Amino acid sequence: MSERLKALESLPLRDNLRGKVPYGAPQVSVPYALNVNENTHPLPPSVVEAIVARVTEAAHGLNRYPDRDAVQLRAALASYLTERAEVELSEDEVWAANGSNEILQQILQAFGGPGRTLLSFGPTYSMYPLLAAGTDTIFASGEREADFTLTAESVTRQITLHQPNIVFLASPNNPTATALDAEVIEAAYAAGEQFSSMIVVDEAYAEFARDQSASALALLSGRPRLIVTRTMSKAFGLAGARLGYLAASPAVVDALQLVRLPYHLSAVTQAVALAALEHTDLLLGTVDDIRGQRDRIVAELAKLGFGVHASDANFVFFDGVRDSAALFQALLDRGILIRDVGIPGTLRVTAGTAEETGAFLDAMRDLAPQHLAAAPQAHTLSLPTL
Repeated sequence: MSERLKALESLPLRDNLRGKVPYGAPQVSVPYALNVNENTHPLPPSVVEAIVARVTEAAHGLNRYPDRDAVQLRAALASYLTERAEVELSEDEVWAANGSNEILQQILQAFGGPGRTLLSFGPTYSMYPLLAAGTDTIFASGEREADFTLTAESVTRQITLHQPNIVFLASPNNPTATALDAEVIEAAYAAGEQFSSMIVVDEAYAEFARDQSASALALLSGRPRLIVTRTMSKAFGLAGARLGYLAASPAVVDALQLVRLPYHLSAVTQAVALAALEHTDLLLGTVDDIRGQRDRIVAELAKLGFGVHASDANFVFFDGVRDSAALFQALLDRGILIRDVGIPGTLRVTAGTAEETGAFLDAMRDLAPQHLAAAPQAHTLSLPTL
């Protein structure tokens, strides 16, 4: 045990945090970083100029606290969702925070806690159990089908079994990139009725979905315990700005205001997000290109013999890898950083620019002969129509 770990263990840490490892993805300086599902396209110069102008304006008032409830920003986010998802929303039905992780944390602070249970279905986003531990919420790990999908019947059965206070459903799911059918979300909500379960649909990658009409936003009406979370980190290319948000009933927004820190969203963050929302069409102009690069990866990896999973996100999850760690390292040796998600025989790669995607695929063509497993995994999905 290292001296630093000994020092940590000597502190009066909460028991449910002992032995936990903080979230972390490798942060390595490489020519091609395709491991954390960022939008790798740089912001257009005109958007950078607009952000700088907004931030400059905000800087003159930094001696004062920001708008505590970010009303102008929430109204702009509501307008964006109303236009894109064709679902009428107001600022009273939208809440914003420092990344969707903080949104999820606030949901757990309001509806989770000691003696309460969060249910999610693995493999899924690795922050879910960490957020549960941080809020002293019991984490129940549900199961997926062999192909990593979820069915309405399975979700109903598992919610009935675990009787959770909160359910997290990622759609598209990370790391598998699979989206959920509306009937699965509807079944989850119906199953949770008898337990007053809060049903949270994490749509961090929604803008990349092949079917843009499939958002859970369309299911909000008449479902006061349904929450849909989104982020500006992915499609908007604002990972460094840290802006996440949700759409839900006004009562949910009121509940989160009970646990949010005072002035939690800085004036600078609000200014950056407002400037970006004024240039939505320009920022989202990269989405079609990213979808194209994603589908290119799917097609080329399949040709090489890997098992490829249908993707509704800006990344591709593939299997049929002989040794995940070995292929990960072989790519890293070539300056290409992807993600080993800890599932044997699988890896995940972000769809980057055409150049980045080309570099990855060129390396995979060279490396496939020695890193392809004898046969693809049994859970390989049928390829989507490209």
